[in-house]
Amino acid sequence: MMDKVLFILGPTAVGKTDISVKLAKEFNGEIISCDSVQIFKGFDIGSAKIKKEEMKGISHHLIDIVEPNENFTAFDMTEAIKEKIKEITNRHHLPIVVGGTSLYVKSLILNYNYGGVGIDEAYRKMLQEILEKEGVEKLSEMLEKEDKDAFLKIDRKNPLRLIRALEIAHLKGEKKTAEKIIEPLVFALVMDRQKLYERIDRRVDIMLKDGLIEEVKVLLRNGVRKDSQSIHAIGYKEVVAYLDDEISYDRMAELIKQHSRNYAKRQLTFLRGMEDVNYVNVENSDDLNLMKEKIKGWLNG
Repeated sequence: MMDKVLFILGPTAVGKTDISVKLAKEFNGEIISCDSVQIFKGFDIGSAKIKKEEMKGISHHLIDIVEPNENFTAFDMTEAIKEKIKEITNRHHLPIVVGGTSLYVKSLILNYNYGGVGIDEAYRKMLQEILEKEGVEKLSEMLEKEDKDAFLKIDRKNPLRLIRALEIAHLKGEKKTAEKIIEPLVFALVMDRQKLYERIDRRVDIMLKDGLIEEVKVLLRNGVRKDSQSIHAIGYKEVVAYLDDEISYDRMAELIKQHSRNYAKRQLTFLRGMEDVNYVNVENSDDLNLMKEKIKGWLNG
């Protein structure tokens, strides 16, 4: 019998945190964060990490589990989530996976097997040297030749993702689909696009007011490397550029907003490409009530 897993997905700033906590209270659930930044210790403000008081007593998992300079692959994350699903199910609680990191979600629902592709230090060092000498464009060109599918899907301006994709291709790591091991019920939270973008902009302003720049300064003082996976996240890489005097404060703030809106757009595109997704307009109380009714029927079915 497959484990039932509830997925609460949606673009950044749509309101997943609040709704997932309410659902966990109502359906005896525990929340598993499916976020590629909240896993890192010390990355709080820029990742909109949930605060203790916002958890309302609900158990949250896979937050603050990785040191900032560590790499944490899609394989690592999906394996960690699968383990938490088993633990929560064994407690007779409902696992609720919450987040917007598309690769992790797809890996879980379709049960991709990445084969635990490791790290080739010598090959990675060579790629780092190519990056320093010839730039990110050369890595992108190499990936297009090595793995056309990965090239078409990846953020080709992100050197860390390019290096990892090249490494996987080099080690011949394959995304094989195995037999499905969970019974998912997937909800995608949505709202008017313009309102969403306004919420994103306001949230960035609040993050900056709450001390995002100081958070980045502390991380760097504590030894977080500028080439680490964590510091390349949206909100952090722009602050680093500001601290390095590459851009002005106003330009930094606008870039964080722009990159966050673009990310939300990519998340929505990903959701539209998924099958068996139930869309919920968070501004519509009827939609929210129907979501709860559907969860009840699914749990009792």
